[in-house]
Amino acid sequence: MIGCRGWLVTVAEVVTRGTGTVERTADRAQVDVSFETEGEQRADAVEALTSRVSTVEALLERSGVEVRSRQLSVHDNWDGNNKAGSRASQRYVLRVTDLDELDSLLSALVMAEPTWLNGPTWDLVDTRDAVHEAQQGAVTDARLRAQGYADALGRRLGPLQRLSDGDGDMWHAESAMASKSFAGYGGSPGAPVQVDQLSLEAQQITITVRCTAAWSLLD
Repeated sequence: MIGCRGWLVTVAEVVTRGTGTVERTADRAQVDVSFETEGEQRADAVEALTSRVSTVEALLERSGVEVRSRQLSVHDNWDGNNKAGSRASQRYVLRVTDLDELDSLLSALVMAEPTWLNGPTWDLVDTRDAVHEAQQGAVTDARLRAQGYADALGRRLGPLQRLSDGDGDMWHAESAMASKSFAGYGGSPGAPVQVDQLSLEAQQITITVRCTAAWSLLD
């Protein structure tokens, strides 16, 4: 509202929401993998697990592969009220920034007979440029919508009054394709695993930005 010699003049405005969407090819992947062993006692299960993952650790010492976390779990197995041995497992969360290493890493991990393997899930190392471009698209979209309403009302679209980020949701990055997962290994023992034939190429990441804008309407 504008004050004018004691009078309040209400300025009409239009509020619109805009959406900007940008796609980028993923340049980083995450792989989750776990190995599990059993033993009569907990110490036996842990000893077997230590021996098993010693070979796995060597597979992870390669350029472009980062171990984000290692998580150990040890517990007893039960058959009713009777203890039936113990179980130990170690889970790895791996980040792969050199995607040329991904197929060979997955092949080596599958050959190591994991209990469970999931991945790759895709990500971007840096989203700043993509977010900036999506923001521009969101503002452009909001302005085009506002211009349409102004035209429908026979008014002129005035300057921007307010702009807020989002419409209740922050921008987000989402994979355009679901990750693929597999457990164990069903090939011939000792035979190379043809992971490259699974088409695990980098997927498209969608960056979406939303904004809410208020524009004044002029006569």
